[in-house]
Amino acid sequence: VQLVESGGGLVQPGGSLRLSCAASGFTFSNYHMSWYRQAPGKERELVAFISTLGGDTNYADSVKGRFTISRDNAKNTVYLQMNSLKAEDTAVYYCKRPRGDVWGKGTLVTVSS
Repeated sequence: VQLVESGGGLVQPGGSLRLSCAASGFTFSNYHMSWYRQAPGKERELVAFISTLGGDTNYADSVKGRFTISRDNAKNTVYLQMNSLKAEDTAVYYCKRPRGDVWGKGTLVTVSS
């Protein structure tokens, strides 16, 4: 069972990034998925959640209207589209399979001019 994040990097405030999380070793479409983040000196927090078929999503208040979680079950991949990025979005972003507490290793997003 493995989750591998990609797509992080340095972006200016107001910019956009799309994170991807490629899953392997399990039947991806059977599992809800989520994205978390951990900023320097802060606790890890839930950013977004998506149900197995993508029909149910929810978001942290701090990212509502700016971030969109989606998934492609044919590609075993979950995405996080991040728009209107702010300095406070700077963090390591982690993909998580809640059932079984499976985590990826994270990808760093830095929002800075």
